[in-house]
Amino acid sequence: MSRKKVQEAASAAVESNSRPLIIKLGKRLRGAMNRISAAQSKIPNGPILQASAFPWTDCLTKSWQAIAQEAASILRHRDAVPPLNDISPDHARIAGDGNWRSFFLVGYGYEVPENCARAPLTAELVRRIPDLNSAFFSILEPGAVIPRHRGVTRGLVTCHLGLIIPDQPEDCTMQVEATNCFWEKGKWLVFDDSQYHEVHNRTEQRRVILLIQVKRPMRLLGRLANDLAIWGIRRSPFVQDARQNLVKWEEAYQQAEQNEAA
Repeated sequence: MSRKKVQEAASAAVESNSRPLIIKLGKRLRGAMNRISAAQSKIPNGPILQASAFPWTDCLTKSWQAIAQEAASILRHRDAVPPLNDISPDHARIAGDGNWRSFFLVGYGYEVPENCARAPLTAELVRRIPDLNSAFFSILEPGAVIPRHRGVTRGLVTCHLGLIIPDQPEDCTMQVEATNCFWEKGKWLVFDDSQYHEVHNRTEQRRVILLIQVKRPMRLLGRLANDLAIWGIRRSPFVQDARQNLVKWEEAYQQAEQNEAA
């Protein structure tokens, strides 16, 4: 399928605001887009990647303790931090138990100004990241399970910075394809979100990370195809509805702050 036809199909899907049509289009294009991303990638295509492939990670690593302090401050009003399935009902299968909460700073290129003001250092560091797609504090409650799933595109790479980690980190794990891994304070875990993965928090403690999604470094053809795919996702009802759902949660968080100050 030519680039022009892909763009025309994507535009039609977005304008129709039709979830079934977008899902059908996504399934049709997903394999081809992932093959392009793999062929055009400037970094390895394995499930687990090296943080050194992304030089910007060094700056955040140096500030991880300050970032963790801002995350801990956010958790003062933990109940006002939305479960992911409330932000995005399309994630209900993997986040339906409400034990996975997300405090968004940036989502698909859209900044959440109120949340950024609550974590100003983290927000400033995040703004400097090249090719940023999303950034948020990902909060996994004790006993939480995220079933086996995969992201929508190989054109994005997911990077986790460990902030608040259970005392027995080996009992809070993620399996990416056949590779088992766990989070550590102040260290990065970088992986290909389009590979199948699942998460289990078998501890009685909360796990909090800073989750960053960036565009995969690619050659020209891959960049063009990836930018087109992300353009379509960003304008889809999946993302736009999530932005609207964040509004009510912003109001809830603001109310929690006011109650604390009263």
